[in-house]
Order: sequence, then structure tokens, then C-alpha cells
Amino acid sequence: MRMIEGKVAREFIDAYVGKKEPKLIKVAEGLRRLMKKTVKGCRESVNPWKIPTFESNGQMCFFMVGKNHVTFGFIRGTALPDPERLLEGTGKSVRHVKLREVKDLKRPALKKLIVAAVKLNKRKPMAGMKVEMNKSRGKEAKK
Repeated sequence: MRMIEGKVAREFIDAYVGKKEPKLIKVAEGLRRLMKKTVKGCRESVNPWKIPTFESNGQMCFFMVGKNHVTFGFIRGTALPDPERLLEGTGKSVRHVKLREVKDLKRPALKKLIVAAVKLNKRKPMAGMKVEMNKSRGKEAKK
């Protein structure tokens, strides 16, 4: 399986989003606009599992449109500051936010998570799909 990038990725994502519940189409499209506005040079791609992904100095975030919400995931979510506790999940490194309405995109804490993810990827890009973890603290290892 390979990543899909460039124009082909954008067309794939447009088609993927266009088949969903109208209310969630607006949320997904709003999320795409928010990412492009917030993250200078943000690129969209589709990962090998056919999940729309946002890249900035490597893969950073992804989204999946479900029946009742859009799951907006952060690949390195456990390493992000989250004082407002928007992030959910129990995985080793991934955390996500459930977006149910367009107004959810306007939360300042969501934008702060995006900005923190960008800074993390700039400071320490991911090597492939693995995330180094500090086993003693359950936090991302710092070098």
C-alpha cells in the first residue's frame, strides 16, 4: 500500500467527504479549511489505509467521517498539551477529538492543539510511522 498525494489525494478526499451525511460534510470541509488556514503549507494526503491525512513536516493529523461525528485524530496526541481535555482515546500515541457540528471547529482549544502538533513536527519530525515513547513516563521521549 502507498500514500496518495497531490491532486489525486485532494480528489480522493473530495469524493470521500462528498458521500457522507450533509451535516458532517460541512464539518469535514470546515476542518479542511481550518487546517489550510492555520497550518502554513499544510498538505493533504491519503495514508495507505485510505484515511485522509494532513501533513506539515510529515504526517500530523487525520480525519474520518462517521455516522454521527468527524473523528479528528492527532498522530502524536499523547505528546500534546490538552488543558481543556478535548482529546480522547487510549492508544499508545494517537488521540482524537470528535467534531459533531461546525461550531466545534471554532473552539480556541482545538486551534491550540493544531498549532502544538505543528510545532512538535517541526521540532522533532516523526521517523516513519513509529513514535518514540519514554516508557517510564508514558510521554514522548525528548532528545
